[in-house]
Amino acid sequence: MQTLDRPRSPHIQLMSTCLCDAFFDDVARATVEVLEFFGCTVDFPENQTCCGQPAFNGGDWKAARTVARHQAHAFAGDQPVIVPSGSCAAMVFHGNLLAFEKETDLPEMEDFARRTWELCDFLVNGLGVEAIPGRYQAKVAVHNSCHTRGSGTGAAMDKLLRSIDGVEVVKIGEPEQCCGFGGTFSVAFPNISSSMGKIKIENLQQEKPDLVVSGDMSCLMHMRGLAQKAGVDYNAQHVVQLIRDALRNEGAL
Repeated sequence: MQTLDRPRSPHIQLMSTCLCDAFFDDVARATVEVLEFFGCTVDFPENQTCCGQPAFNGGDWKAARTVARHQAHAFAGDQPVIVPSGSCAAMVFHGNLLAFEKETDLPEMEDFARRTWELCDFLVNGLGVEAIPGRYQAKVAVHNSCHTRGSGTGAAMDKLLRSIDGVEVVKIGEPEQCCGFGGTFSVAFPNISSSMGKIKIENLQQEKPDLVVSGDMSCLMHMRGLAQKAGVDYNAQHVVQLIRDALRNEGAL
């Protein structure tokens, strides 16, 4: 078993996202377990809602502003805000800055954006986690979502996965290829979206991995649905579920 010095115990606020609430409740549970293992105290503001991205992507900026301002108020304070979703985190990093209508609103939204982290990025670059002291026997293919480009998420996720005893991260074709979901894009352009998703699934499956992981639940949901519809055997989960299971396998949790 690897040894790991745990950091001091920071208080964090968890933004569970609509996807955790509706489809991926175990991702929220795994996120809490992993954060607590690494010394965090997790607060969950019960008045949190959506990040505002669906309205933003659909062009309804007025509604997006309303939701974004509500989220900033729900996550008030100076604690880091941790999000197990690259797309929702990116909305807070960038899109939420459109939520101010008056100059006086800008500092609040900038502070909210500054305190918000995608989960893997926070573990590595916020807490300083160097390795996961766990064990998980599997060939793993990784999907890096478009929304995590330009952030520390991709490198952080790769570092954490490669540190787990038994995990082999396999190469995939066209790693920068979008899965085709894009939120409302998949509704407005379903044929294009589905075609892109099928190409991505083929690339992820080319090395016959035991498991596909991602830090974005929306991508996982999209590709899992396409695979099930096509009758493709497609085992996929959020990266934090693998990390949680690896810690359990080693008796750390």
